[in-house]
Amino acid sequence: MSLIERHQEILRILSHRGKLTVQELSTRLQVSEVTIRKDLSLLEEMGHLIRTRGGAIPAAKKEFLHPIALRRMEHLPEKQAIARKAKEFIQEGDTLYLDSGSTTQALASLLVEMSLRVVTNSVDIVLTLEKAPSIAVYCVGGSYRKDAGSFIGPLALDGLKNFRIDTCFIGTTGFSTDGTFSSQNIFESDVKRQALKLSSRKILLADSSKYGREAFSVFATVQDIDLLISDKKLGELADIGKFPCEVILC
Repeated sequence: MSLIERHQEILRILSHRGKLTVQELSTRLQVSEVTIRKDLSLLEEMGHLIRTRGGAIPAAKKEFLHPIALRRMEHLPEKQAIARKAKEFIQEGDTLYLDSGSTTQALASLLVEMSLRVVTNSVDIVLTLEKAPSIAVYCVGGSYRKDAGSFIGPLALDGLKNFRIDTCFIGTTGFSTDGTFSSQNIFESDVKRQALKLSSRKILLADSSKYGREAFSVFATVQDIDLLISDKKLGELADIGKFPCEVILC
């Protein structure tokens, strides 16, 4: 069994079992425990799992793992309307953080004629802005998460510390009825949390399909953001008057 095949098998077993030990994997895959520990360390760096004492657990819920290319096409009119409204909160010369995600990428596509500094962990946003004549783009490093097209992990967190952000635009996978925002991946949540911490103004972009969903890892609540931009259907689903942050429905 090749290295790639072994990694795929580890992730397949972990997705079904939810928790695995080094000893169990060593016996099942017929390799040494030292090899398994190296495999788990590498898979953790890639954002697939979390090392535990003597084993590993998943870093994400598999039911929320949808490739970014697929997510771009879901609820597209709502995301485009949210992006247009979000642009109104951006001024020439601002330093922005654009989170990875389909709605933030839609926002990036509207900014190409502006003069800005943009910090991001998203490869897709870098590619969207690469030919923008007056935008300086800074991409934080880290471990590349292929299904999201994003950089995550300790290097990404350290990279963000080097910037002072005027406004961050953060996406979410889940928006629970009790006002928490969550991501499908623990390491992705860490980056979102760091960006919120370092930003003077915190704006969350979420179409109404996210409401009532709870993903794997909570990264913020409605108390942690300044503004939530969503579509009009959210007003039918939630009592937005109770949210402590400003809410705009478009």
